[in-house]
Amino acid sequence: MDRFQEMKVLLAVAEAESFAGGAKLMAMSPPSVTRVIAGLENRLGTLLLARSTRSLRLTEAGRRYVDDCKRILLELDEAEELAAGSSNRARGDLAVTASVMFGELYLIPLVNAYLEQHPQVTINALLVDRLVNMVEEGIDVAIRIGQLPDTSLRAVKVGQIRPVVCAAPDFLDRVGRPTLPKDVLSMPIVMSSASNLLTAWHFKTGKSDLTLHPKARLVVSSNQAAINAARMGGGLTRVLSYQVAEWVTRGELEIVLQEFETTALPVHIVYQDSGRLPAKVRTFVDYCTRQFLADPSLQPAIRDL
Repeated sequence: MDRFQEMKVLLAVAEAESFAGGAKLMAMSPPSVTRVIAGLENRLGTLLLARSTRSLRLTEAGRRYVDDCKRILLELDEAEELAAGSSNRARGDLAVTASVMFGELYLIPLVNAYLEQHPQVTINALLVDRLVNMVEEGIDVAIRIGQLPDTSLRAVKVGQIRPVVCAAPDFLDRVGRPTLPKDVLSMPIVMSSASNLLTAWHFKTGKSDLTLHPKARLVVSSNQAAINAARMGGGLTRVLSYQVAEWVTRGELEIVLQEFETTALPVHIVYQDSGRLPAKVRTFVDYCTRQFLADPSLQPAIRDL
């Protein structure tokens, strides 16, 4: 058996955490899988899997070797993909990430459409509200909101968003519309604690910056909950423009204090580029770039969203 196949068998056993499970994944017999692992350990001169009557786990050497196997097999797949030809040959596993709400509203619809066009690609979408280390976590493409740190990663700017203050029009008709940032201090507030971008309310007043900490009447742990409460007339809330674009368009929310908004935050598509960009990454980045640039809720010219 060649070494690449040995690596695949080991990865299958590690994933299944059993010889029988690994054999099933590889369509091999359990004795054959056991012989492959034993032969691999004998050739390397080290124990890769610690066995007991109840469990199977990777040793420290096994974890390091599995990580190297994943990298080597990924590079092999990419080399074959590049040799196979153009963007029409996109194939393989693609890992992407975005924040939870942006991913649900914007990324997942694009993922579905992309997969329809590229049947040989499978996608794992990691939607989390934290900064993902793309190299350590094996991410191919990320959607990042905000200024990018110095990095060796490639980035394409596809839009920008801004923190906005909004409320239901009926609520504003009843309590009045704020004309100055300080007015929010005396109005009912619904606040999301999901991001520090939203708990401290920043405004531009001429050439100066103003930061307010309004006392919330209702605090919720997600942006979507704050938006829902504001739509029902619960008060003013501060979220990101893309998160309420649909509701503003429908007339269910109204943005106030636009003339005092802070500088918009850029939206980038970020990806790893070692000089041999796989077709699956290239086609996905190109597709998302076109779609995001065509979306008015992500573009700075649209001020009424």
